[in-house]
Amino acid sequence: MRLPVVLSVEEVKALFAYLAGKGLLVAQLLYGSGLRLMECARLRVKDIDFDGNPLYVRSGKGDNDRTSVLPESVKEGLKGHLEEVKTLHEKDLAAGHG
Repeated sequence: MRLPVVLSVEEVKALFAYLAGKGLLVAQLLYGSGLRLMECARLRVKDIDFDGNPLYVRSGKGDNDRTSVLPESVKEGLKGHLEEVKTLHEKDLAAGHG
């Protein structure tokens, strides 16, 4: 039987030190919430509750829905990212793009 490899806290900090921007945000979200990569990629704004801190994972592994936790440490970065995306979307709409 193979045991899973688990990174120590120091190793995780060292890994995060090499990342920046969206990559760091994604890595922190994956690590802090226990999401799988495709679950993170499929997250929608409606799946995130900044007040109560749950993350709603829809059609995850085995096509099951589940709830995870939104890490406190990524809330501000995620809010900032969503604001940037919203601004970009509004600019695209104003320019006549769908």
